[in-house]
Amino acid sequence: MTNMRRQELGNLLEDRRRQIHHDVQSRMRDGRCGRTVEVGDVGEISEAGSQDDIDFALLQKKAEALGRFDEALGQIEAGEYGDCLVCHDEISEQRLRALPFAVRCTRCQDRHEQDELRARRPAQSQDGLSVLARVAGY
Repeated sequence: MTNMRRQELGNLLEDRRRQIHHDVQSRMRDGRCGRTVEVGDVGEISEAGSQDDIDFALLQKKAEALGRFDEALGQIEAGEYGDCLVCHDEISEQRLRALPFAVRCTRCQDRHEQDELRARRPAQSQDGLSVLARVAGY
């Protein structure tokens, strides 16, 4: 990867990291101010609680993304940014622009996701029935 390309992608990383960091801080500040929930029926209270759960999950995802951005920025400083962790080929610029903290090229990421899917599937027996189906008598 050329220094110019690395610098350009580094600037993109910094900009996106700054945006997410600002959003996280705003959401945390808004959360500390607290929403006033008017006492209503059980459905309204439940809906407000569900929205709080969703807001917290989104905030947590953004905080995790900040960590990935920091790791990518560290890779830039070390001169390792943009190389696939698996095959060590250069990750395409298009992929890095879409997902600046990508650590695998598209081919290796596809393989990784297929392996994860296989690991999550229930064990299959010889006749094609899952272990759970056999236990249940199907």
